[in-house]
Amino acid sequence: SEGKDGASAAENTPLQVPQGKPGERSSVFYSAGQFFFEYLVVVSLKKMPDGHYEPKITYQFPKRENLLKGQKEEEERLLQAIPLFCFPDGNNWAPITEFTSETFSFVLTNVDGSRKIGYCRRLLPSGRGVRLPEVFCIISCLGCFGLFSKILDEVEKRRQISMAVIYPFMQGLRESPFPAPGKTVIIKSFIPESGTELIELTRPVDAHLEHVEFQALLQRLSPHLILLIFASATLERRLIFLAEELSVLSQCIHAVAALLYPFTWAHTYIPVVPECLLDTVCCPTPFMVGIQTRHLERVLEQPMEEALIVDLCEGKIIRAVGDEEDILPGKLQNEMLMSLNRHNNNNNEHTSEQVNALVSEAFVHFFVRLVGHYASYIKWGRSGSSSFQERAFCKAITSKSCRRFVKKFVKTNMFSLFIEEAEKSRIPQEGNC
Repeated sequence: SEGKDGASAAENTPLQVPQGKPGERSSVFYSAGQFFFEYLVVVSLKKMPDGHYEPKITYQFPKRENLLKGQKEEEERLLQAIPLFCFPDGNNWAPITEFTSETFSFVLTNVDGSRKIGYCRRLLPSGRGVRLPEVFCIISCLGCFGLFSKILDEVEKRRQISMAVIYPFMQGLRESPFPAPGKTVIIKSFIPESGTELIELTRPVDAHLEHVEFQALLQRLSPHLILLIFASATLERRLIFLAEELSVLSQCIHAVAALLYPFTWAHTYIPVVPECLLDTVCCPTPFMVGIQTRHLERVLEQPMEEALIVDLCEGKIIRAVGDEEDILPGKLQNEMLMSLNRHNNNNNEHTSEQVNALVSEAFVHFFVRLVGHYASYIKWGRSGSSSFQERAFCKAITSKSCRRFVKKFVKTNMFSLFIEEAEKSRIPQEGNC
């Protein structure tokens, strides 16, 4: 039962500054009771004098007035960035008659490091003849992909009737508090012809998995490849994912980032890179980015540092550093491989929530086995100051291959942040020195 106890210790260490009572797991990202969203914007394609189409915001709810100067500037920055991420595939659009609507998301990182998520539904407005797709984008600081997909279903349903029916629904949503994990909020909504509807929005019980669809990853990559990608991510390397569909890119990248739980990817993180920002891949610092396959040649021409490039559609690695097989301790790597293969074979029997829980458990267990003893190596002074005994912590690991990995892992940003949060979240006990 040692692993089990370790797992609960890792689970209970908040990764964010606690907002609730000591010992409660909570984070800014998932706190209940705040607004569901900050904005709903509609991004449409406008024809420019040169014949190209450019994405522009054509509708914004709610309109913001009475903002302070600093807030205004930040808001303008946010509103300028949104169209690029709603149509990251550049300006090569032409009016069309048919289009299968797609759902994807992007992440915007603020100057202070906090993140906002854009949940997007790209669809073709109802009508006849050729027309251009538009994107409904909900900006929220809450990470819950399943819940927002359901909200976007409702938005799309109303869009087929009229834009005017979307407004009261979003107003009702804005007045409802965000539910706690496992809880439901009911939104009343009136639709002409069909009367008042009650829409139930339920959050999954496990808050850290609500932005994740591990099945998306397992459907495209073999368990062996997933482990090589995970190994690169644990050492905070540069990772580039390729796919043509925006939904595939955003789902798979969110899933890879979630494999690191209870640690958090703390570097550049762009699930879908807009065409005009492709030179992001020249960054010397770590990043995790998604790029549409059509841009692959341009990306390969860039003066890039070492990176792992993964083709999600072909299910293969295009470019690697070369040592990916040797990063993780062999015994643990084999255990995880067996575990992933088991879930892969049962793919049809498990619900996506079950797959999420089982996959996450395998990766959390990996971290618990390797670094679950961290709390014993945070030494506290009488004044409440603390220091992490890194050398003693590494020395306590008996297996050579495990120690070799951990010595590298403790140097990562994500491990440092995790220890920082663990130190912040401890309430010094009476008489404890």
